Amino acid sequence: MGSARLPIVNQIRRLRFEHGEMTQGQLAEKIGMTRQTIAAIEAGKYSPSLEAAFRIAHVFSASLDDVFQWDE
Repeated sequence: MGSARLPIVNQIRRLRFEHGEMTQGQLAEKIGMTRQTIAAIEAGKYSPSLEAAFRIAHVFSASLDDVFQWDE
């Protein structure tokens, strides 16, 4: 796969900044992941598990559709 982007896009970066300029590390700590994993998800290089996706959405009080979108 290399550096190919996944068909799932996300709004994590925007949401982090809308929530007090939360860092990737702070988000990672809230959901029990590493900063590197958050960075990879945010960059579209890694798809989170369904559980992780729900945890991320919950941190932002958002629906999954507000955070993640399918981009065919």
